[in-house]
Formats: sequence, structure tokens, C-alpha cells
Amino acid sequence: MRLIIAEKPSLARAIAEGLTGSVRRDEGALYAGDTVITWCLGHLLEQAPPDAYDPAYKQWRLDHLPILPAQWKLTPRPKARGQLAVIRRLLKQAGEVVHAGDPDREGQLLVQEVIEHLGWKGPVSRLLISDLNRPAVQRALARIEDNARYQPLYRAAESRARADWLYGINLTRAWTLTGRQAGHDGVLSVGRVQTPVLGLVVRRDAEIRDFIPRPFFTLWVDLAVPHGQLRAWWQPGEQHPLDDQGRLLTREPAAALAERLPGAEGELTALESRDKRQAAPLPYSLSALQVDAARRFGLSAKAVLDICQRLYERHKLITYPRSDCRYLPQDHLSSARATLERACQADATLAQWLAGADFSLRSRAWNDKQVGAHHALAPTGKPAELSRLEKAEADVFRLIARNVLAQFYPPLVTREVKAEFMILGERFRARGQEILAPGWKPLFTTRDEAPPLPPLSEGERCRVEQTGVEDRETRPPEPFTDASLIKAMMNIARYVDEPAVRRTLRDSDGLGTEATRAGIIETLLQRGYLVRQGKTLRATRLGSALIASLPEAATRPERTALWEQRLAAIAEQGDDPTAFVAALIEDLRHLLSGADAERLRHSLASARGEETAPPGEATRRRRSTTSRRGGNAGTRRRPPRRRSST
Repeated sequence: MRLIIAEKPSLARAIAEGLTGSVRRDEGALYAGDTVITWCLGHLLEQAPPDAYDPAYKQWRLDHLPILPAQWKLTPRPKARGQLAVIRRLLKQAGEVVHAGDPDREGQLLVQEVIEHLGWKGPVSRLLISDLNRPAVQRALARIEDNARYQPLYRAAESRARADWLYGINLTRAWTLTGRQAGHDGVLSVGRVQTPVLGLVVRRDAEIRDFIPRPFFTLWVDLAVPHGQLRAWWQPGEQHPLDDQGRLLTREPAAALAERLPGAEGELTALESRDKRQAAPLPYSLSALQVDAARRFGLSAKAVLDICQRLYERHKLITYPRSDCRYLPQDHLSSARATLERACQADATLAQWLAGADFSLRSRAWNDKQVGAHHALAPTGKPAELSRLEKAEADVFRLIARNVLAQFYPPLVTREVKAEFMILGERFRARGQEILAPGWKPLFTTRDEAPPLPPLSEGERCRVEQTGVEDRETRPPEPFTDASLIKAMMNIARYVDEPAVRRTLRDSDGLGTEATRAGIIETLLQRGYLVRQGKTLRATRLGSALIASLPEAATRPERTALWEQRLAAIAEQGDDPTAFVAALIEDLRHLLSGADAERLRHSLASARGEETAPPGEATRRRRSTTSRRGGNAGTRRRPPRRRSST
């Protein structure tokens, strides 16, 4: 008997539909001839709690830390025992096992850890499915591989799970216990990824709070030129008070010049014109889709992930959604026209975009070298009756289809013009853009572009028609939204201060993964560290206090981003995970040494707006008081005992 173990029931049903012959269901499995398909229900197993290693760890104590398992253990999730029993029974009857987890790091771990936990010693094959429609499933069934090829991916996922356990269990216990000493009654959760993400928001909020607006002044002129009118802006020279961005800091020079300008004539002294060709945006990865959907439709990152899962599993309209790739396999190009015609024909908007596509074109999106275990999000080719979907589902599907359709549109061609005028011995600049060929642009926006400059020739004369001085202020950075926070997590190198570290971070590195970023934001909201204010995400007082109390290294993205690099090296290059875990434990010991009740007490009080002495000064005061009293002034109140929680 061949046993196929799918990641979830929807995938098991799709596999069964891809097999020939009749299918029957019985006791947690589907039977199709000599093939049986069963399934996990997400993760059936989880890392065992600390007290599984030593009963003493059930009580939270600082002197237990760090907790470092010598032999790692997994335990069934609360509602998983029934399905585990089904898989155990079927394994005893199987001659071959096929691993059919999702095509990513977590999917590799989820099924393989069950196979190993249940003691299977026979051969294991790997079935990779990214499209649940029957033809795609049948193609995947014809390309089953040896699971040994994916062992590095499994080791990386296993290392990630163990790292998260070590980091989360030890630091959460340390800061929760320290918090009790500081008077905080509750769990203070610290995570390898969630805490640096919270740190991003806390620091952005602090920049906004501490921002002091600075006034600056601009002077514009409306100029009459031989073939029309345009607006130009004064470029004050270094003899005037300027900031580091060349902005004028006092109004008087602009006001004085404005009085002299009306009716003045000048000359166009420099003219630069450049044509630009811009290819269509690539098809979506999940994170890129979450960013665009948040901006266009106000959808949270989790809402977009949930919608994509429904479009993939329930409606079978899109390919595997939890992808970090923005490229498509070259062998999909030959069937792209038929796929898109079937997917787009039932929707007026998509049909209109489809009619403008030129399928003789080939974009840079079709690139096997950029495709790993999974490819960009794309329609499967199943006819999409968008009127029968929820509005948000239809909106997201149109985005996914649009970005693939755009690969069959010509480039956007624009002409950028920069003009410099001399008037009364002062320089004025104007910029304009003209669309020469709209290409793919109409699929993405219907907004009118800024009007181009009129035809210009170097040396021609101009005359000032109107002028004005504008009083402006520098603005603080914008608070994070779902879109900008997901983008920050994707492009974390921008938030790294150390140049050497920044150079080592590739554009593809980031905090979290495509599958976890939305969940990280939701976790921070649920734990009371973040709050939504309209579309913005702001840190709560508790979230700010936690970040202030932690060692800075635990709140910044450098360490976690570099860890993701090391995990990628384990998955892609077969690096030894032992070195990764050893380095993590060394970091962990250093971070635990930074747990300080006084610092946390000060952080919590500051977050509540209370004035307290700095931590070092408070310590000196207590020592001085104790000395004057001739010893201990009393016994410290013992913190209340709490139930174990991670």
C-alpha cells in the first residue's frame, strides 16, 4: 500500500481527485485503489513544554534559566491524538510513504516530524503541489521525488522551531519573573521575531513623539514660456540659511525676492530630457500582495492571508499562496494564455485587461533560476465567477490576476524633463513627466498624471507671471500600518544601523517568513503590545515598556535577520545546524544576564507617565537608606506564584 500524508484535508481531497478510479472515505483517510491518502490538521506535534524535561521546570524560577534540552522531545497537540492514531495505524500497513506537505520550510517540517515521531523506517517520497486543480495535481503526481532531497529544508525548519522554543521559553520566563519583582502582574512574552518587530514600532512611535517640527520656506514662480506656462521653484544659494537638505530656514530672503520677481524676465539655461522604459511589476509574493492589498483596500495582513487560503483551498482559483517568490517557471509560459483566458473570461474588468494582452511578449518574470520550492501567486485557470465571491476575495483575486496579465503588456515609456531658469541672477527649477507609451500602467491606476512641461528649448526666454512664498514645516515619519510594517519586515536591512551587517543582508532577507508575518502582527495585537488606531499600528504603554526593559540587541532586527540567513544556508547549502544552535545559546546566555527588575520597574513607570529615578540612581538610594538604618530595612515581599505559561 502507498500512503500519502497531506498537510491538510483540502490537499488530501485534491490529491484523491487527481488519482484514477473511485475514491471512498473511511476513518480519517481516503482510499483510491492501492493508494491511501490521509492528512495532518496543521501541526499535529509541538515542542514539549519545559516540565517534560524536568518536572521542576513546571514552576517558573530564575535559577532554572537557561533551560537547554539535551534530547529534544515533541508532544501531540491537544486535539491531534485522534488523527495521529489514524496515521500510526496506516503506517503499519504501508509499504511506501509519500510526504505531501506544502512546498515550503514549514510544510516540510509539519509532515516529516510526524513520520519520524511515529517511527517509520521505510522509504519516503516527496510530492510537491502548489495548485489544487486536477490537471496540476496529476502533473505533480507524475513527478514524485525522493524526500531525501529535502532533508536540508527539514533540518532548517527543525532548527527554527528549536531556536524559537529556546528563545521564547527562556526570555519570556526571565522577563515575566523580573516583571513580578517590578510589580507587573502578567506574562511578558519575548520572541525571536515578534520582539524586534515590536521594537520597530516602538522606535517609530518615539521618533514621532519626540519630533520637533522645523519651519522652512519655498518660493515658486509661474512662468510664461513661448509654448505655454509652467511652475518653477527657487533654488537658494549657500549664502542663505539652509538645512542639510537645502531647505530655506528663514522667510525674509524668499519674501524679498518675491517682491522683485513679478514681470521679471529670464532665460532657460539648462534643459535635460531622458526617456525611461519601465517593465511591469512582477507577479506577487504573499508579502508584496499584503502590502498592495492593505494600501488599496485597507485589508490587514492576516485578512489577506486568510483570503488567499480560501482562494487556494476552497475556490481553487490561485496557486499556493504562502510564497516568497515573485517569478514564474518557464514551462508555465506556453500555457499562460489558455490559463488566463479561462480565469478572466467571467469578469468584465479582467476580460478588458485580457483583451489588451499581447501573448507574444515575454517578461523577466519567467525565470527558472529565481524559482525555488514555490513560485509567484498566479491564477490556476479555473473560471473565476467573481460575483459569487466575497468582495474582498474578488478584489484580491483581481490583483493577483492583474499582475500576471501585466507580464503580457509592453513597458511604460515616459519622458522626464528637467529645466533650469535664471531670473534676476537666481536659479529656478522645474520638472515634468510625459507618458509616451502607457504600456501596463492603465491596469494599475486610473489617476491622471501630473501635466507635462510645455515644449522647451534651451536659451528661450521666460517671464514671471505670478509668484508665492509658502510656509512649510518638516514632518515626522508616518506611523506604521499593516502595509508599511510588512514592507519593513521584508526589507529589514533598511532598519539596520551597523554598515557591515547591512551589507551582508540580501534584499530577500527579512523578519519572519511569508507564512508568519501576518500572524506576528496579530500576536502583538492580541498580547496588548500593539493597538490599531484606524489604519495605523501603534505601540501600547506595555509594549513600549517591554522594549525599554530589554537589552537593545533583543529588540533590534540584526540578530534575527542574520539567523534567517543561517537558516537559509542550512536549507539551501546543507550547513550544519549544530553551529547555529550553539551560537544561539551563547547569545541567549548574554541576553538573560540583562534581566533587571529595577530597569523594568523604571520602564513600566515611565510608560505610565510617572517620574522615577534612573535605575542606577535608585539602586544607590536604596543602598544609602539601608546603610543609614544599619542593615536590611525589611523583607522583600515575595511575588505571587503563577501558573506556568509560555
